[in-house]
Amino acid sequence: MGIGSVQRAVLAAKFETLLPHLDERQRRLLLGAEARSVGHGGIRLVAQAAGVREATVSLGVRELESGESLLGRTRRPGGGRKRVVDLDPGLRDALLALVEPDVRGDPMSPLRWTTKSTRNLAAELTRQGHRISADTVGDLLRAEGFSLQGNAKTIEGGRHPDRDGQFRYINEQARAHIDAEEPVVSVGTKKKELVGAYKNAGQQWLPVGQPVPVSTHDFPDAELGKAIPYGVYDLAANTGWVSVGTDHDTAAFAVESVRRWWKARGSLDYPAASRLLITADAGGSNGYRTRAWKAELAALALETGLEITVCHFPPGTSKWNKVEHRLFSHITMNWRGRPLTSHEVIVNSIAATTTRTGLTVHAELDTGAYPTGVRVGDRQMDALPLTRHTWHGDWNYALRPEPYAEINEAPDPFDQPSPDLAWLQHPAITGLTPAEWDALIAQLLALHDAQREGELDKRRGHRPRIKGDGTTGRRPILTLADRLLAVLLHQRLGLPQVAVARLFGVTPETVNRRIRDIRQLLQAAGHTVEPAEARLADLDSLHDRSWRASQAAIASGSASSDVGSGTCSTGCSSQEAILRSSAREATVCTHARG
Repeated sequence: MGIGSVQRAVLAAKFETLLPHLDERQRRLLLGAEARSVGHGGIRLVAQAAGVREATVSLGVRELESGESLLGRTRRPGGGRKRVVDLDPGLRDALLALVEPDVRGDPMSPLRWTTKSTRNLAAELTRQGHRISADTVGDLLRAEGFSLQGNAKTIEGGRHPDRDGQFRYINEQARAHIDAEEPVVSVGTKKKELVGAYKNAGQQWLPVGQPVPVSTHDFPDAELGKAIPYGVYDLAANTGWVSVGTDHDTAAFAVESVRRWWKARGSLDYPAASRLLITADAGGSNGYRTRAWKAELAALALETGLEITVCHFPPGTSKWNKVEHRLFSHITMNWRGRPLTSHEVIVNSIAATTTRTGLTVHAELDTGAYPTGVRVGDRQMDALPLTRHTWHGDWNYALRPEPYAEINEAPDPFDQPSPDLAWLQHPAITGLTPAEWDALIAQLLALHDAQREGELDKRRGHRPRIKGDGTTGRRPILTLADRLLAVLLHQRLGLPQVAVARLFGVTPETVNRRIRDIRQLLQAAGHTVEPAEARLADLDSLHDRSWRASQAAIASGSASSDVGSGTCSTGCSSQEAILRSSAREATVCTHARG
């Protein structure tokens, strides 16, 4: 083997070891240095040993002989493959037209209503003739100042002109109360939570591949229902009180939560307090337009002896209420990723909430019933010891701890049916003799009065009733006797609720509610409605049954005893009215209804 062959083999072994560890420029300089050391014929020899072109070795020799300073980079400026945006001048504008269709390009962009992911953008650009990958699309977007961002909740809707003024007023009221060592609390209802094995937002540490299994849907559990956390946050003490309700988020529930806080914590922390300041949202169970909220607070003020001042945040600014970001936000973070499988889990999770600034929270379950639909009339509102502030009296007001008259404006439960429905008391329809009917009505009326008085007593905070002027409101649409007749028609005779609603001239929803109420009273009275053998399908069937009953009464000579006891203003008997009325309209006296 010749000297050249040996030298080429030595160089080839050296290059095979070193070149894989060098970059492009370093390899070129090494080859050039070896060629210079060989001398004449070195370029060809080194090129053959390294397996590269002779031009590459010559370029390395020239770079060494030029004496240039170090570049600090592998390639010279402008070297390497050109960027796709430089090779395709229209690519940038096409990309911006897709991601900003309302600012650039066509507002009817093909991706206007789809997710603008890098993969979708790359596919659409390729379809338009711009060949590009999803990774390159991401690089271009970042170069243009784009990034992945979520929505920012900053739009507050209509900005009330006195928004900032109300903020300053609340701050002044809070500072004055705190300086006088009077309690200041922020109240509000947290988002209702589903109770059960449902997914809860967030994550927690668990063994790999062993997430907590939860339900695939979010339909409320009929037995567990929902949890309604109502919070009371003490601004000065940095403490929270949360009542977890299970019924409805009503004004009575809200004030009951404040009452529980005061009895268990507030009265101990502020034994010499004579005033209480409450800051609340503008809507919901403690809204400034909610009359029941003010009526319940008046009862609480009289019970505790505190003058209760309420300052509402303007509409659309509830996030500024302290209870939201000083209490509720920490509760949400504390139970993140944990299914709220029971009310016990919810209460314990809330009670375990703490912060580095010293927040402590007490939580308890409130299983009380808080019915909806409670109305406070104008006369009752006028009787409340309420003083409106000179600055926005609708948002800022005080309840004085003074006795006030409770005016009963609710309908009285009459023990007689409406005059034009008295014919429905026939034993053939009710299955009750007149004596049994009167006894059952008297029993239900007593239970109804006791139930209503219990609800009113709870709303008053168990204080004695103060009599008003004794007047009552308008006559109810359905008396207690009407409601009992509706139950008997539906449950005993099987008449559909829609037909019962037409008969009584009310909506099916009203009939449904009244039937449910009377069923509860009947259950408390121990009375069971036995279904009749003959069932009624519609009002025509009821008309026929009434007609047969009247004929039987006439034949026995007692037509006037049960059925024909009512008359209308024109002098016709109720039975005659039944015959004259169309069963499709209603089997009642057309003169009385007209």
